Amino acid sequence: MDSASTMTKVEDASAVQEAVPPCLVSTRWLAANCKKSHVHVLDASMTKVVGRTPLEYNELTVIPNSIYLDLEQRLTDTSAALPNTFPTAEQVTLALQDLGVNKTDTVVLYDNQGIYSSPRAWVILKAMGFENVCILDGGLPQWLADNYPAGTEYALPRTARGNFVAKFNKNWLVSSKEVLKATQSGSSSIIDARSPERFLGTKPEPREGMRSGHIRSSFNLPFLEVLDDNRYRKPDELEEMFISLVGPKSPHLILTCGSGITACILLVAARIAGFTEVQLYDGSWSEWGANPQLPIEPISSSNNE
Repeated sequence: MDSASTMTKVEDASAVQEAVPPCLVSTRWLAANCKKSHVHVLDASMTKVVGRTPLEYNELTVIPNSIYLDLEQRLTDTSAALPNTFPTAEQVTLALQDLGVNKTDTVVLYDNQGIYSSPRAWVILKAMGFENVCILDGGLPQWLADNYPAGTEYALPRTARGNFVAKFNKNWLVSSKEVLKATQSGSSSIIDARSPERFLGTKPEPREGMRSGHIRSSFNLPFLEVLDDNRYRKPDELEEMFISLVGPKSPHLILTCGSGITACILLVAARIAGFTEVQLYDGSWSEWGANPQLPIEPISSSNNE
């Protein structure tokens, strides 16, 4: 299982042997490995940031030799009715092949907010069968804070086309039907990454006409709570956080949010904490909140339930 606790071991071993990184790597690890021919550093930043005050830059600022991974277009099914819908296997295949990524290569993802959209890209690649993928803990802000050099333009993709072919593993996702079943059976713990105000329905949803509230029987863990500034909290802190929320080692977790982006931050946090049975509800509140047939809490007069 991927674990942040193995980060130091990987870093120490990198000078003498090749090692597959865990789900998180540090700036030190990246600085030592980023120039290797099989390592691809991809910027998975998004243009729109929701749920936190965006970090802004005066000009394009990137990690040297990194390439832009267009999460909002290339790794999103833009033909779908819901925002930020999971991409098809064909989309992922084309996107990674265009960037020169081979199936045995290593991909390091980062974003310019620290930890925001890079976990979404991580979940997508893992669900599509790409194993050697990790997230730069702290992203670009941590890279800059640790005084590593920055660039103002992306590197060009490698001339040789990659050979990775995506194969979607449906076990990474759950549908609204499966979430509804979980609310009725109690077989899974559903955790919502949105703010307490949105979760409780005291703050209107950013999408017009959307119901306010949360999935019935779900728990609230705002995504910022699993972060310490720009980085993930330590594994033992995250484990304690999840256990205090859902009980000791709940057998199965379903992560949700507004549209499937910040739920991925929680999904990675749960993996770091030692939870292995974790799934993403990709439709999240964009789907659940728009369907009056699906039960929500709290029930108010504006919900018409």
